[in-house]
Amino acid sequence: MEDESAKEDFEALEDIEDIDETGGDDDDGEDMGEATASTGETKSLDLILDIPLTVTVELGRSKMLINDLLQLGQGSVIELTKLVGEPLEVLVNQKLVARGEVVVVNEKFGVRLTDIVSPMERVQSLA
Repeated sequence: MEDESAKEDFEALEDIEDIDETGGDDDDGEDMGEATASTGETKSLDLILDIPLTVTVELGRSKMLINDLLQLGQGSVIELTKLVGEPLEVLVNQKLVARGEVVVVNEKFGVRLTDIVSPMERVQSLA
């Protein structure tokens, strides 16, 4: 179900690109082709710039039984599937978009992106 909505979102973005590529004449008879190239792109981007996205950085995963979950307490250690030094996964709306490494900036954790997933790989992950 998520894959279908993601495909629809991708198709909607293609529609926006198609709108940008079409030129036209305004009321004064001026050619809008050049205006579309400069201001049309920002107008179409303005439509999506305020859409909130959920960004998640995944350190690793673990599966456990409910019984084991109920036994957890302060100081318990949960073993994750990733090894030390493996890149973290950066997910946007639960879709992989990049990989990176942990950094500390002003006593806060951060992620330095080391690899961006190509658009073709993102589209293929939807299938």
